[in-house]
Amino acid sequence: MTQPCWVRAVFALVACLLFARPAGAQESIPRGDKVFERHRPRVEAAVNRALAQLAAAQHEDGTFDDAYGRSTGVVSLAGMAFLSAGHLPGDAEYGVNLDRCIAYVLASQHSNGLLDKGDSGHGLMYAHNIATLFLSECSGMVDPDLQERLDRVLGRATKLIIAAQAVPKNESHQGGWRYKPDSRDSDLSCSGWALMALRSAKLNGAPVPDEAIEQAVQYVYRNHDTKEGRFGYTDPWGHSETLTGCGLLCLELCGRHGGDSHYRAGDYILANRDRIVNNAHEAYANYYNAQAMFQLGGRWWEDYAEWMYSHYIPLQSADGSWSEGRNGGTYGTTMMVLSFTVPYRQLPIYQRDETVDEDS
Repeated sequence: MTQPCWVRAVFALVACLLFARPAGAQESIPRGDKVFERHRPRVEAAVNRALAQLAAAQHEDGTFDDAYGRSTGVVSLAGMAFLSAGHLPGDAEYGVNLDRCIAYVLASQHSNGLLDKGDSGHGLMYAHNIATLFLSECSGMVDPDLQERLDRVLGRATKLIIAAQAVPKNESHQGGWRYKPDSRDSDLSCSGWALMALRSAKLNGAPVPDEAIEQAVQYVYRNHDTKEGRFGYTDPWGHSETLTGCGLLCLELCGRHGGDSHYRAGDYILANRDRIVNNAHEAYANYYNAQAMFQLGGRWWEDYAEWMYSHYIPLQSADGSWSEGRNGGTYGTTMMVLSFTVPYRQLPIYQRDETVDEDS
């Protein structure tokens, strides 16, 4: 994936304008977000403690000691957590941590384009998709030499995602992704990360075919119950309490705004948010719910954010982390930071369409 020079120049300029300030991104948060303003001091303190914990726990090679701490997916989520709070590669604060994340992921690429260090278990495409998304979000924020390497690695990584989508599948799985590059079935969870990686790459000027995005969108819709608003894992109903946010976010980020079933999805999330507590995929569900509700805006974001901040801030450990069961503290902490920092608006992929009615 080679970006035209003017694309990289624009992204570099945008990065400078957005991030050229001492530390953190709090100064850029719009003052109109009433629920964030109510919780602002507690949120900022929680995020700062979490980032300090992640930085202290990171090894020089970019990895962490806990479960999946050597996975390119978890290392990439840590990098995205630093980015989400406004920190850049090369910054005085946390720049070295971001540089480590980038170097580790870049060095992980196989000859077929796969970004994996062999610590992702059976979820190869999960790690690959998240790593591709992370590197794409870093594009335009690094020096020219590193940008050239990013372009080469991202080109191969993006091609692998497109090729994995094109593997022959039956109609119900067409357009999606699953655990391995050659999987002949799909699930919404893995497909969500793949679709976001492709959207981010396309926003960066990569030659991602429109039909790849459209096929993925149609796969998401096939897992959507329009009457109830819910989304499911491999059909419209399974694991909806943890996956409705994923489906809704994917559609919103791909420009499908404001349909009645989307608002029903927001209502479904509000009605079922307590069901994610102590779920095996709690941090994942909260992350997607927060991102999706922010995209809907209005009462959906306000109600969910009020619950999220009130419920999860008190659960932060004294060292700044949040544990997430079998997935470990690094994963849980990164996902919580990415959820809390939604109003910071720092990761390009998650920018909200400001034509969305904030008063809905």
